[in-house]
Amino acid sequence: MATTEGAPVARKAARPSMGDVARHAGVSSQTVSRVSNGHSNVDAATRARVIESMRALGYRPNSAARALRSGRFRTIGVIMFTLRTFGNMRTLDAIASEAAHANYSVMLIPVVDATLEQVSGAYSRLSEQGVDGVIIVFEAHLLDNAEFTLPPGLPVVVIDSNAGAEYTVVDTDQAEGARQATEHLLGLGHRQVWHIAGPETSFSAVHRTESWRRTLKNAGIEPPPVLYGDWSTESGHRHGLTLGRRDDVTAIFAANDQMALGAMRALHELGRDVPGDISVVGFDDLEEAHSFWPPLTTIRQDFGEVGRQAIQQLLRKVDDYGFDDEDNRRVTVHTQLIVRESTASPRVRA
Repeated sequence: MATTEGAPVARKAARPSMGDVARHAGVSSQTVSRVSNGHSNVDAATRARVIESMRALGYRPNSAARALRSGRFRTIGVIMFTLRTFGNMRTLDAIASEAAHANYSVMLIPVVDATLEQVSGAYSRLSEQGVDGVIIVFEAHLLDNAEFTLPPGLPVVVIDSNAGAEYTVVDTDQAEGARQATEHLLGLGHRQVWHIAGPETSFSAVHRTESWRRTLKNAGIEPPPVLYGDWSTESGHRHGLTLGRRDDVTAIFAANDQMALGAMRALHELGRDVPGDISVVGFDDLEEAHSFWPPLTTIRQDFGEVGRQAIQQLLRKVDDYGFDDEDNRRVTVHTQLIVRESTASPRVRA
């Protein structure tokens, strides 16, 4: 026992080795290595015995050493601007689930400000931490900037932005969803559709607004002024109060379900019937959308598929690393119109 100034100091117990596990389980070190690395060429009974020995001894595989041998860290970095929105949380959940299914872990770095400096800094930190690739979930228009370029070194997939030909992009078909919402209301006989949009800095919000405007013009209808919100129920409520006081408003398309909920609350407060007086359509299809009053007609985004595609495209790049950067793709995930009780044909005015 070592001492410091006369006081005994206990030596720290040695960390159990792969050999210790092999002796405890009665197998070879090579078999323990195969189990540690997730190889399939070990029978179920032997695998279970090795795992039990690992638990009994407190053995943890040395991931750094394994990465040096295999060239893989089995970790995906994710850069995300905000965790507050429903879409980002669902996308992150899907990324984490799909990564786990592929035997990868996820390292998340949120960025505070939508600046190139912030994104580049987060990318550099991930590069130093030892990740195999990076997914950027960043809907702000920063990535639309032609000067946006990350330093070489890691495969990258971008979600929710138009990063150009230099990067593989996975995104919901924002234009398709807005067109479906607007055409649904026009098909019910509404002569005008008002739009509560997301913030002008949002890539997805801008594309929904452009598609709403284009759909109206294609129908020979001059679009009314856009009412900009911030994705919150409060902004939807504020604009709902404005629109609900107008007799000429019969249909509202809100750029997300939270703003649609706020708008419907405002209409109820004003004594306007939904959908009798005014029909409302949202975007996202929250789990609670069917429990709004009335149940909300909305555009369903498949966040799970967005996450799956992002991981699959990134791992394709990781597998082909040293890949040709020109082999970038744009993967578009389709939307679906979900019709519930918040929309109906407009009342015939006397």
